[in-house]
Amino acid sequence: MSAVRAGCLADHFIMEKDKFNRPGMTKEKARDYFLGRQGCLKLNCCQSVIAAFKDKLDLPENLISECGAYGSGKAPEGYCGAFYAAKKILESRYPEVLRQCEIAFLADAGSVKCKGIRSAHKMSCVECVEKAAAFINSLSL
Repeated sequence: MSAVRAGCLADHFIMEKDKFNRPGMTKEKARDYFLGRQGCLKLNCCQSVIAAFKDKLDLPENLISECGAYGSGKAPEGYCGAFYAAKKILESRYPEVLRQCEIAFLADAGSVKCKGIRSAHKMSCVECVEKAAAFINSLSL
């Protein structure tokens, strides 16, 4: 690979990283992980939210793989995986706003449990991923 091409590639990665550090972009990054778009590995709802904030919040690498079992309504207590990811992040860093996140999910999705959200037909899975990421991002991290 030529030095010019390698430089362009490096510039591309820097721009991509900067793109996701702008306000609101982490929501898009979470959506891209969930949908497997923009070169992102396709992840489940829980993993997508964790992965979107991994670098920004210095989350442990193994947390993404740990959350591999928490998609499709399989998060503990039947929680929505996206909500569960937000809950996991907030409990350890911002426990004082966890209830606000729950209230926001209840208002928009009708539940914090996957089965309840699906039966209410108020929000799709990708919208839940976006909602969780937007809430965390709103904390001005």
